[in-house]
Amino acid sequence: MTDPLAQVIELMRPRAVFSKGISGAGRWGVRYSEFGQPGFCAVIEGGCRLAVDGEEPVSLEEGDFVLLPATPAFTMSGFEPVTPRLIDPRTMPAPTGEVRHGRLDGPPDVRLFGGYFVFDSRDAALLVSLLPAMIHIRGVPRLSMLVRLVGEEAGGEEAGRDLVLTRLVEILLIEALRAIPGKNAPPGLLRGLADARVAEALRQMHSDAERSWTVAELASEAGMSRSAFFDRFTGAVGLRPMEYLLAWRMAIAKELLRRRDLTLDEVARRVGYGSASTFSIAFSRHVGQPPGRYARADRHDAELEVWTGSRQGVPGHMARSLAI
Repeated sequence: MTDPLAQVIELMRPRAVFSKGISGAGRWGVRYSEFGQPGFCAVIEGGCRLAVDGEEPVSLEEGDFVLLPATPAFTMSGFEPVTPRLIDPRTMPAPTGEVRHGRLDGPPDVRLFGGYFVFDSRDAALLVSLLPAMIHIRGVPRLSMLVRLVGEEAGGEEAGRDLVLTRLVEILLIEALRAIPGKNAPPGLLRGLADARVAEALRQMHSDAERSWTVAELASEAGMSRSAFFDRFTGAVGLRPMEYLLAWRMAIAKELLRRRDLTLDEVARRVGYGSASTFSIAFSRHVGQPPGRYARADRHDAELEVWTGSRQGVPGHMARSLAI
């Protein structure tokens, strides 16, 4: 049976961009403006305080792992009161070594390893919306080990480096997301997968997007009445069943259109539409432009990326500067 979580991450196409060591000592605090790209960090030793906008502040300790799928503004500091230094990750100069906050001499109170990556999928915003805004995990040594591997690989120039980094980030994401107690997660994919009946419906939608599903059929797969299933799915995932199915089909359709080796009829069939015309209408309503125009625009953007050497609009200095 198809694994929805793995499918979503694969469709996001995560790609490692930057990682580095971070430490702090004495009275220190930094306030980062909103960045938008997914950021992560692992606490190697010591502890500090993290306050992410919209979330309850948390105390981080050795072995903790934090993932921010969209990195809103946040403050990181020691445990003494301090006015944080404001930092815009888009304009700060590129560091040449480990970033040190607070007192420069003597041993640090905390050592972290952090950084960020990008999602190469244009549809990443939709998929990120299905994940918690902040993921804080304690007591999972595998995550700290993976972060160290990302750092070692990012700092080297071995053959196959980019491919290895991409795979490591995919594994890091999956490990982080499945380490969360899904029943305690906010409405979204993780909470839906933690509910056995909702998870069965999700697996069916992901494994057979071509099928003309109805709510009644999905409810039957979940072993529930139509009304009970509708309420349970909506409460767990945060979207109505047909809304989720449409969003998933359109995400698949965008990926197929990018490949440019399929006819419009074939793309339509693979996402559950009987004809190219009905698919085009649904795609235009959901995306805001016809599938042909979307495919041409994506081809133009891909050619521009090759020409400029940029992806996702992330300038080179940003790819060297962010510290979570």
